[in-house]
Amino acid sequence: MRALARAGAVEVGEAVRSRRVSAVEVVEACLERIAALDGRLGAFQLVRDAEVRAEAEALDARDDLPGLALAGVPVAVKDMIDVAGTPTSDGSRAASGVPAATDDELVARLRAAGALIVGKTRVPEFGLWPFTESEAFGTTRNPWDPSLTPGGSTGGGAAAVSAAMAPLALGSDGGGSIRIPAACCGLVGLKPGTGVVPLPGGRTQARSLVEWGPLGTSVADVWVMFSVLAGLPGRGEVAPPERRLRIAVSARPPVAGVAVDVALRRALQTTARVLSDAGHDVAVAHPPHRPVDVAAFLRRFFAGAAERVDQVGSARVEPRTRDAARFGRALGRRPPSPRTDERVRARFRRWFSDYDVLLTPALARPPIPVGAYEGRGFVATLLGSTRFVPFTAPWNLTGFPAASVPAAPLPGDIPAGVQIVAAPGGERLLLSVARELERHQPWRRHAPLDAGPGDSTGSRPS
Repeated sequence: MRALARAGAVEVGEAVRSRRVSAVEVVEACLERIAALDGRLGAFQLVRDAEVRAEAEALDARDDLPGLALAGVPVAVKDMIDVAGTPTSDGSRAASGVPAATDDELVARLRAAGALIVGKTRVPEFGLWPFTESEAFGTTRNPWDPSLTPGGSTGGGAAAVSAAMAPLALGSDGGGSIRIPAACCGLVGLKPGTGVVPLPGGRTQARSLVEWGPLGTSVADVWVMFSVLAGLPGRGEVAPPERRLRIAVSARPPVAGVAVDVALRRALQTTARVLSDAGHDVAVAHPPHRPVDVAAFLRRFFAGAAERVDQVGSARVEPRTRDAARFGRALGRRPPSPRTDERVRARFRRWFSDYDVLLTPALARPPIPVGAYEGRGFVATLLGSTRFVPFTAPWNLTGFPAASVPAAPLPGDIPAGVQIVAAPGGERLLLSVARELERHQPWRRHAPLDAGPGDSTGSRPS
């Protein structure tokens, strides 16, 4: 049996509900691992040591544990959402530093299901980039190779889960910010479709591009957390598909001039063969991307950045962020037309009438080195980010659900991911396909990090 800190969310929840282990034991195992590893990785913005211990003790005293889907499960929360008693930094020195008075609705839902909020995880300033480095709070590193990025913007959450510092992380995704870190760190990450999970404060972010969702080490873990966030009844399970699916496979980037790494193409092909061997109809087919879609995404995304900078003032934000806000103001003078939005969505819905899911690379390049864009300007960073992660943003523009799932690893045992996309309402279908892959192409759950003697101590589920 794995050490308690390495147990999955479903395993922990079952053990705590049956009182084979206590929530206090689970929390102590995670806090011990955070203390041992996070100095190297920089995943956490803050750790709620005293608070989460007290909350675990209170949970253990409750008599309703059998009804709690996430009983005693530690969750790391992205530092772009309110947790009562802690400040929300957004990765910026311009943040107020004032502790939030109340939990956001998503945090409240997690707590109501028995989850224990172990801490808040780092992000790049305002979640703008596919790497997690900020001038204010430093660098987050990939547990599989600390010289590499864990991705962004939910890089801190992905690093925490991959290093077994928490079984689950809550992240946001406005252009790939759940799926990119999941791919970099060998995790399952789900971006729900528009309107499926409530937004923080009930407000749209980045001109309606952003959705919130889970990252975990298994499909079952991600499904149970998604169910809690979306308010779905019961816990249930996700099984592999019961029927033959029509699966489109495309390695063609939606942005012109972007090349896909050979090893990542090979990982996609291997995954496609797994699904074909499982009995599904798999064919090469390219979704109907158009150059105007790129402009539409950029207009929304950076207009959202401009709005955020305008809220806090530009004096204390990073120079690259100020330039991103200027770009957003220049692009975003005309608000997007609802009619144009619907035409884009209709184009992709028509295409999906011929396919159940689409399979693409999650990244076009392997995880980039830490500091690759340190000191670089906005234009260089934007162009480099586009070459790194071109496949994820279109599904924020359309509002379709999408997930990243581990694929065959790259040379050096570095994780690779494939993206699975479905039409609106397809979250369970996506995870069903992911479960098929998990069954036939199992992946390593955590990075092989040594946390010292404490890594294998403590009580364990049995």
